[in-house]
Amino acid sequence: MDTGILLVGIVLLVTIILFVSDRIRIDLVAIGAAIALAWLGLITPMEAVSGFASNAVMAMAGVMILGYGIERTGITSRLARSIVRYAGTEERRVSSTIGITVGLLSSVMQNIGAAALFLPAMRRISKQTKIPVSRLMMPMGFAAILGGSITMIGSGPLIVLNDLLSQSGAEPFGLFAVTPIGLVLLIAGVALFAFFGNAILPQKEEKRPGPTVAEIWEIDHPVRTCTLPPKSPFVGQTREEAFFKVRYGLDLLAVRTYKDITVAPSRSTRLEPSQELAFLGSAENFERFIEDSGCIPTVDDSRLKEILDGEGFGFAELTVRPKASIIGKTPREIGFRQRFSIEPILHVSGETENRVDFSDIPLAAGDTIVAFGSWDTLRLLAGNRDLILLTHPEGEEMRHSKGTLAVLIFAFALSLTMTGVPLSLALLTGAAGMVITGVLSIDEAYHAIEWKTVVLIAGLIPLGIAMEKSGAAALIAGSLTEALIGTHPIIILAAVAVLATLLSLIISNVAATVLLVPLVMLTGSGTGIEPTALALLVAVCASNSFILPTHQVNALLMGPGGYSTKDYLKAGSVMTVIFIAIATTLIYLLIA
Repeated sequence: MDTGILLVGIVLLVTIILFVSDRIRIDLVAIGAAIALAWLGLITPMEAVSGFASNAVMAMAGVMILGYGIERTGITSRLARSIVRYAGTEERRVSSTIGITVGLLSSVMQNIGAAALFLPAMRRISKQTKIPVSRLMMPMGFAAILGGSITMIGSGPLIVLNDLLSQSGAEPFGLFAVTPIGLVLLIAGVALFAFFGNAILPQKEEKRPGPTVAEIWEIDHPVRTCTLPPKSPFVGQTREEAFFKVRYGLDLLAVRTYKDITVAPSRSTRLEPSQELAFLGSAENFERFIEDSGCIPTVDDSRLKEILDGEGFGFAELTVRPKASIIGKTPREIGFRQRFSIEPILHVSGETENRVDFSDIPLAAGDTIVAFGSWDTLRLLAGNRDLILLTHPEGEEMRHSKGTLAVLIFAFALSLTMTGVPLSLALLTGAAGMVITGVLSIDEAYHAIEWKTVVLIAGLIPLGIAMEKSGAAALIAGSLTEALIGTHPIIILAAVAVLATLLSLIISNVAATVLLVPLVMLTGSGTGIEPTALALLVAVCASNSFILPTHQVNALLMGPGGYSTKDYLKAGSVMTVIFIAIATTLIYLLIA
């Protein structure tokens, strides 16, 4: 055996062992493998670092920025709310709904794009349903990969396959030629987690966050909204005249007039017909107000409630600074809401706590005020001369006005990939669009990138280069195809499926397809099996990358899901066997 092939095999074996052992961070293992290959002379120094400029790594960085842009505009919050509204909070139904949705979406777009679009929504759904995020991320990622097998444009290997067939003079497959196989694979993957998720998914206990400001002060009521009818006795009154706080114990958080939303409306704000009002308070007090005012509650279709319940608003504790200019003055005198753009909920002075109406109570140094507002507004108070922000804002401002723009940029970037533009260029163009249009700042774009994942993929790419350059991949493929001649067709199909699966774990799935398709078509000609059937099997099974976090989707979800290599090995091994069995059987029955 050639020395180069032997050395590559040793590096590959050590890398896999370290991956599975989890004793060293996998990104460090990947970089170590690239460095070792360079020092052994198996690849050049430039090839050792080429992963950082690869199409896969740049595409991953771009899709992370695009996904973060979608998240910051509140789109994922709306997506999560829609899924929970339909599926409820039962884990099996939630997981299945997500899997089917992501899988079908992935059939017409890059699977990494489908996964990135749903990644932020998984956190929202986990929070709303109390289902650990580790039990949602992996099924979603697997569904995104499986969905790529539903159409001939759903994954890189299937797109490349038709090019290879055309070059060899064979007839390319139609757009939906692979659909029966892909749909069965997707359904099988969703069913696997629905019925056996408890056995194969990691049982990770998530670290519970500390109590929120609202929980500490026992004001964690849901935001309740209603629309003011023309005949309501409150129409025409100002906020001050309505006495919401005194009469009903309700805090008026915001008012929506048509599309304009005013948070912490001033006491002179006049109530008008068709305005939507958002209150904080108990259900009993809200019901009492509804009876007296005739206000019509808005439940599922309230855009105002959706925004206030999102990640952009919350509560914070503030205290009056010593020597502040507002000491000795009442909130009414200083125009508290207009001055600070936040809604005061309660006031504590010494041992006295006031939750009703403290508009005319003079403020003193050290007084604590719990207020509601946007996170960006509350952050600005950190440098205020009169108030000290005691608690760090628990979230980030949502740029709801940029939502449509963010979706259009995301869709444009993905549509570019269908026109032949390289994936990395298309997604980075979209990422640049997010920054240029103000959906994200450049600092937020850098923050959006999960660098551990980027380093992992960049470090593994040189290993694939070494496999091809040394001839190890070709040796494995050639030896197997020679050994298959004369065996039963189903055995040949199964062996090709296994080989394509194994190579896609080591080198890129597109590279595995390019390497294997010409070889298996020759094998088909010599064994009586339809050559294009073997070629299609290779392209389908090149996406059978579940055992290790080497696939872009798995790598993307590894950090957010808190997964280890062992977690992928456990669930992925079952999925891999099912995948090979279904793909082999259906191609044998339908094509071969």
